[in-house]
Amino acid sequence: MSRSQPLPSPIAIDGPAASGKSTLGRALADRLGYQFLDTGLMYRAFTLAALRAGVGAEDTAACAELARSVDLRVEADRDTRVFLGDEDVTGLMRSAEVEANVSAYSAIPAVRERMVAMQREVAGSGRAVLAGRDIGTVVLPDAPVKFYLDASETARAHRRSAQAGSWGAEQRAHEAHRDITGRDLIDSSRAASPLRPAEDAIVIDTTYLSLEAVVEYALGRLECDDS
Repeated sequence: MSRSQPLPSPIAIDGPAASGKSTLGRALADRLGYQFLDTGLMYRAFTLAALRAGVGAEDTAACAELARSVDLRVEADRDTRVFLGDEDVTGLMRSAEVEANVSAYSAIPAVRERMVAMQREVAGSGRAVLAGRDIGTVVLPDAPVKFYLDASETARAHRRSAQAGSWGAEQRAHEAHRDITGRDLIDSSRAASPLRPAEDAIVIDTTYLSLEAVVEYALGRLECDDS
């Protein structure tokens, strides 16, 4: 496929926490001129809204009502920004409190239903790359290209610890490893949209790969060059 031919869209990228899916998504969007939606930020924004409202994840009825009424919107360009009302909360999405609670809120079916509907709207609005945990299996099962990124728990914990440091969080490497393990268990065992690769996904183990190597491999699988 050359650049004179239509590029595939939408592109779905899934994988566990800190596997590199959002980093790849942003890079592909930049290289291909696509919009990029980091769907994880949407669940994080809902988590922040619920925490601010004092609605616990165990109160699924209240969470369902909040999911229907919350003024949450996204702007997807080469990167993703999330808003609660007029407030840009993108910079708050990696706080320790959101990090500790996002998996519990994300497992609630009514929350996922609202987020999935919004994600499909973005995917239908133009050429797009979507990254998350159920894009290829639930959100966009007919996507022409699906990637599933994975990496060892140790590698992912190291990445998440480095991220936490850049955001001023107190996580150390062993805490990040504990959190990664916990999120993997919740995300893969939840009843609503469990984390798993789609049957037709292209699986990439990023444990020992640089970002550039992952991007070049993905572009190769898209059968397009970057000229």
